[in-house]
Amino acid sequence: MKERRRRNKMRNIWLLALSGALFVFGMGFLWVATLKIPDLSDLAERKILQSTKIYDRTGKILLYDMGQDFRRTLVPFEDISPHVKNAVVAVEDKSFYDHGGIDPAAIMRAIFVDLSSLSLSQGGSTITQQVVKNSILTNDKSPTRKLKEWILAIKLDGALSKEEILNLYLNEIPFGGNLYGVQEASKSFFGKDAKDLTLSESAYLAAIINAPTYYSPYGTHRDKLEERKNRVLKEMLDQEIITEGDYEEAQKTSLVFNPRSNSGGIKAPHFVFFVIDWLGQRFGEDALSNGGLKVTTTIDYGIQAEAESIAKKYGEINQRQFNADNNAIVVIDPKTGDILAMTGSRDYFDKDIQGNFNAATAHRQPGSTFKPFVYSVLFNRGYTPDTILWDVPTQFSTRCEWNNFVTDDTCYSPGDYDEKFRGPMKIRDALAQSINVPAVQALYLAGVKDSIDLAESLGIKSLSDESRFGLSLVLGGGEVSPLEMVSAYSVFANDGVRNPYNPVLRIEDSAGAVLEEYTPSPQRVLPADTARKISDILSDNNARIPAYGTNSALYIPDRPVAVKTGTTNDYKDAWIIGYSPNIAVGAWVGNNENVPMVKKVAGFIVAPLWRELMDKILPNLPVETFAAPEPTDPSIKPILRGDWQTGGIHSILYWVDKENPLGPVPTNPASDPQYSNWENAVQSYASRGGLGQPAALPQQNINQQPYLYDPYQFYYPYPTTDIPGVITQ
Repeated sequence: MKERRRRNKMRNIWLLALSGALFVFGMGFLWVATLKIPDLSDLAERKILQSTKIYDRTGKILLYDMGQDFRRTLVPFEDISPHVKNAVVAVEDKSFYDHGGIDPAAIMRAIFVDLSSLSLSQGGSTITQQVVKNSILTNDKSPTRKLKEWILAIKLDGALSKEEILNLYLNEIPFGGNLYGVQEASKSFFGKDAKDLTLSESAYLAAIINAPTYYSPYGTHRDKLEERKNRVLKEMLDQEIITEGDYEEAQKTSLVFNPRSNSGGIKAPHFVFFVIDWLGQRFGEDALSNGGLKVTTTIDYGIQAEAESIAKKYGEINQRQFNADNNAIVVIDPKTGDILAMTGSRDYFDKDIQGNFNAATAHRQPGSTFKPFVYSVLFNRGYTPDTILWDVPTQFSTRCEWNNFVTDDTCYSPGDYDEKFRGPMKIRDALAQSINVPAVQALYLAGVKDSIDLAESLGIKSLSDESRFGLSLVLGGGEVSPLEMVSAYSVFANDGVRNPYNPVLRIEDSAGAVLEEYTPSPQRVLPADTARKISDILSDNNARIPAYGTNSALYIPDRPVAVKTGTTNDYKDAWIIGYSPNIAVGAWVGNNENVPMVKKVAGFIVAPLWRELMDKILPNLPVETFAAPEPTDPSIKPILRGDWQTGGIHSILYWVDKENPLGPVPTNPASDPQYSNWENAVQSYASRGGLGQPAALPQQNINQQPYLYDPYQFYYPYPTTDIPGVITQ
């Protein structure tokens, strides 16, 4: 009896389970059967509704709506070049013509990666699935949505031919910003119809599809776009779509893209596209294109508008007077890292100067604006603003005779813009007047590696390979961006505390939920006293008078402002970066093509632009002063506190071991490989010049022709009148 009841119970359980399974299967079948292929005709409306919108820091001024001016031109399949069809299929879905809408092998790979990483980031999407995904209007990556996508892809594959599906895909795939479809991309990028695309052009378009923001030809990853274009070509070669000859010819082709067209209504365009690139890397292309994000940026539109106006004004002046057709401006709040303004050219929409190229994020040689980083290393080690370095003709290559004052592939003997030498100089005067020989001595004492490491801690990330650099680094031998440099100078402004530059305050989704909100993360990267020493020197107008005059554009009465200029010795780059405790403003002037300007230095070319913007900004900010540095310790070595005569006249290497400058005087200074060259240079200068006595040379009037070069031409006494334009590098 008990056995019969047990069997009946088991039978009932099995019947119940079977009924449940049949019910679930039936409901699933009904769900699958009732799924309809979405309407594929309203892409423009959908993109506008879910577009990302970018605002200024108030959240009220709309800088850019990524859905505005939606641009797509539909073309029939036969009016699309076979090259682009083949390129897209080769790199996006090589089994497109063989599968039934989904690729099971790709799905299994994606599931494996998802399970391994505990994420749902891999889609294994075919071209057919991407057509469906663009129609479902959701970024949800839940398994249910993915299952729905698979089912609809299978249905779509059964309802349409492969050509029809590929045509849908090619006509609606995003190419960045408001560009959709190969016809619109072809017209915008290359000025031609999609039917006329070459193999190389087609490979570029197929490369961009993977990540339109990251691979944008107008962005900062052109090298990565080239790599992906070549990968597309390699896929086509491997799949025997093109020949070896086709591959080699197209691989060597690097195209010039048409300038980005004027997007109606966009404000702060260089900054906006910088932010779009930042968002794309952070949130992904789908969220950026379809997430309906509201992005509140750091831009102060009042400052931004002034910067754009001034950039345009002086861009035209500098092109006319100095053969400098472009400029860039960056403004940062040192207390937060917020980017308050960014211009990457004098006019974003000026096609003649490639105005949409963002020079604010491009890498150029910084000239003497790199010097404060090197002197900071010295201050960290106990050197002082009063420490004596020698501005005398010096050969820094140990492979050359000490009195061979030339610079070539072997020898290195730098000079200054005015071709004069000043003898013993305090670091204060050498940095304030931007004198080169003491700066090179400073780099040797500091060390190239330690100088690069310190610059990196301040935000300079582009000099990581120290093997590329020698002693010319201090004169701007590396390449950095204006954005990096202004961010790094912000550390000096903020008493040695770094706030990394930041473009975005808050990001909200389409429902208003906050996805991310910026919170400053200050970090001390420089001793406060070192930052104060740099600021004290760069704001010391008296110290820079011999080079800049009493009333140069660098001097702002009644406001504490530290400032440094820089000009590369080939006159391709002119820089200025200045700051007060609550604002940092930097500007670069040059040519995008990297051709030289007229042989003038930064005070002529870029300082007026910077000064006009500072005059617009500072009255709206409270007056804040720099904290004073600690006074020089009277007990340290005489040479470190400004006494170069006690004990005899010698180079600094006679008095200090560069590895231990505060330690005892070296017992064998000649063991330092630079000692002989430096010491001979100082002794020769002393014997020729009669130190302490003014040279008999007359003062040079800037309107006269310069003297013939004489490496021992002395510069005493310093001029005391305003000589605008006598400016060193």
